[in-house]
Amino acid sequence: MTVRPNAITMRRRRELIGGAVLLVLLALLPLPIANAYLRGLIVLTLLYAGLSQGWNILGGYCGQISLGHALYFGIGAYASAILFTRYGIPPPLGMFASAALGALAALLVGWPCFRLSGHYYAIATLVMGMMVLLLAQNWGFVNAAMGITIPFRKQSWVDLEFRIAVLPFHYLMLAYAAIAWAIAWVVEGSRWGFSWRAVKDDVAAAESLAVRVFPSKMAAAAISGAITAVGGALYAQYVGFIDPDSGLGLSLSVLIALPAVVGGVGTLWGPIVGAAVLIPVQQLSVAWLGGSGNGVDLMFYGALIMALALARPQGLVSLFGARSRAGGEVADRA
Repeated sequence: MTVRPNAITMRRRRELIGGAVLLVLLALLPLPIANAYLRGLIVLTLLYAGLSQGWNILGGYCGQISLGHALYFGIGAYASAILFTRYGIPPPLGMFASAALGALAALLVGWPCFRLSGHYYAIATLVMGMMVLLLAQNWGFVNAAMGITIPFRKQSWVDLEFRIAVLPFHYLMLAYAAIAWAIAWVVEGSRWGFSWRAVKDDVAAAESLAVRVFPSKMAAAAISGAITAVGGALYAQYVGFIDPDSGLGLSLSVLIALPAVVGGVGTLWGPIVGAAVLIPVQQLSVAWLGGSGNGVDLMFYGALIMALALARPQGLVSLFGARSRAGGEVADRA
């Protein structure tokens, strides 16, 4: 007797194949591009695709809208930078410490804040992030507002230092985005993934189905915090500098969340599509319109986001016929 795979299994296989194809295409993308600025733009897009995928695990699948993810980004960046500059620990090893500290910070934030709901939780994460920002601006251990500069020592994959060369960082950021996507793909079909979506849809109903709501939220927060912290560590090594404003600012928290929100919150492809649209537009608008300091770039960027939200409230992935995860699974079972 031959057992045919069900529709959900087939869909997940197609997603995996699609992810593998996209990975190959993105690996080949920078080869014909000689312009260093465009290569750097792709690097930032891949970075934010991974960061937004991490945010999407907590804010999209679990429904816990965070406005303080810059906290985990900054912790990861500072941890890796301090371990490398003061103790000589290579960044690849420092990233494990960054991931652990990011997960721990997310758990510490989640322990009191998950007892809140709706906009109260979002406000609490915002306040937490601002408190840590003020602390970092005045804490001598992290060099306060002066920040930490990562000096170039030698061309090295071990230390993730490459003079001028952008291509190595392209593959590092691609690996980061791919791992974040793979984690989202795995947990989406796991027991945790189903628990998160149940909690997002209706907490009372989830509890009636024996879903352990608080542990589910804490698990999502830990995974999300770890992914975001690793992105922070990569960013610090890429630019060679980290300070409170660039690593812990409110604008960074918003920029981490926006690709998932605009691309399609709670979907596998939403953060990638959102980052592919928003990050190049944001960077190019600053380069072309921001030189005068009159805020035209911000007005243009904000107008674009509002237009996208009004045109596609379900996210840009709906342009490609993508369904919401819950709706897709209902249709698949039918």
